[in-house]
Amino acid sequence: MTTLTIVLTGACGGIGRALAVAFASAGHNLVLIGRNPDALAALREGLERPRSHRYIVADLSSAEAITELCSDIADGSAIDVLVNNAGTSSFGVFAETDDAVVEHMFQLNVLAPMRLCKGLMPLLLKSRKAAVINVGSGFGSIGFAGFTAYCASKFGLRGFTEALQRELANENIAIHYLAPRAVNTALNSDKVVAMNAELGNAADEPEVVAAAALAMLQLNKSSNRYLGWPERFFVRLNALFPSIVSGALKKQLATILRYAKSA
Repeated sequence: MTTLTIVLTGACGGIGRALAVAFASAGHNLVLIGRNPDALAALREGLERPRSHRYIVADLSSAEAITELCSDIADGSAIDVLVNNAGTSSFGVFAETDDAVVEHMFQLNVLAPMRLCKGLMPLLLKSRKAAVINVGSGFGSIGFAGFTAYCASKFGLRGFTEALQRELANENIAIHYLAPRAVNTALNSDKVVAMNAELGNAADEPEVVAAAALAMLQLNKSSNRYLGWPERFFVRLNALFPSIVSGALKKQLATILRYAKSA
């Protein structure tokens, strides 16, 4: 097995921790990115071979911070993989969503991955095992009431990934889009958890996402993977017959709005 050096953003979140554990356990070296130095240090010390990993504190909502981060990474060592996992969500009726929340969501969910890909691509293309994994969402393919701004940001990330896959098709790099369904992390508010329970929406553990990401590293070409059934079926159905999905979701709208308006 080839040992890879992986840059992982959002390392201290629920999915990020699971990714870090999975990658480290597989023998890879990590550059952990997050905002909390104490949490990053504790995460590193809890991984296998802790001295094989390093961490960098950075606020990915800042363009200047990302520029500095890319420079810091380039000074540290060669890298093979970038995993754009950092992200944020917001649940509520769009008309009541603060503009600052929407702007922050786009900064973190869309612009940060784009800026990191641009800044680190020259370094990545020097690797014979170069890859990017953009962690999206099933809501990057299906618009869902109560998550309007979040859906828009993840639609943007999916579009960026698809275009980058095609733009770099002649280069030795795999560009992946990984779209989980609901995941049991602290990112979900109590309202979201209660709504999903009432609607019967299943949720995966972060380790499921980590296992899928680890499998992507074995691929030699770009790929898209949607997790969960029937969620991935509805992604395909929505692409072909969106009116059918709209009809199904309309039946759930009263329940969704009851939670969203009180969020």
